[in-house]
Amino acid sequence: MKIQKRIEILKKETFAMFPDAVTDLLYDNEFQFLIAIIMSAQTTDIQVNKANAEFFKVLKTPEDGLKLWIPEIMEYINTIGFYKNKAKYIHQTCELLIKNHDSTPPKTIDELKELAGVGIKTAKVFLAVTEDAPYLAVDTHVHRVLNRVGIVHTQTPEQTDKKAEKIFSLDDLALLHHTLIFFGRYHCIARKPKCDSCPMTGMCKYYQKNKKSLTWK
Repeated sequence: MKIQKRIEILKKETFAMFPDAVTDLLYDNEFQFLIAIIMSAQTTDIQVNKANAEFFKVLKTPEDGLKLWIPEIMEYINTIGFYKNKAKYIHQTCELLIKNHDSTPPKTIDELKELAGVGIKTAKVFLAVTEDAPYLAVDTHVHRVLNRVGIVHTQTPEQTDKKAEKIFSLDDLALLHHTLIFFGRYHCIARKPKCDSCPMTGMCKYYQKNKKSLTWK
């Protein structure tokens, strides 16, 4: 099956399953959203939201961040993974936003990547949500899905990200951003994916390879 046909099936079926997919992260302004994305690396959105239920009561602007010592930030976020490094990133990002961007998160990938703890995926997630920018932020979920259904054949999310930019249209990139994340996070999960209720087994290379050994509960 040709790649474009696979893409059309993927779009149709995942949109049907998750028609209203939006970010799970909770926030009140764009600055808080940026901080939440930084916190979410290698941590679930649920864990981030739990920490931020209290943290975001005191962190509403970059200026608020500079009023806090890094150990104080650690206390607020110590339930999430790599919280010590992330506390440093948050403090540094607040400082850089005030110094270089009038306390407002920038709106280009290059400028966002100059902030502490912000890589290409974080920048794309931020712009896809805040600007409806045509970016597909490839996390482990998206990387897994696109490989399983045979749209890419890559070894890392970084490789998948570069490949996706070449084979998806700009409209598809924007539309698929949250849809694919949800599909990978809640349906096409890493272990025991829900193949028994998946409409794409006919083109899924993972299913075709493993269907004899797959068992479902």
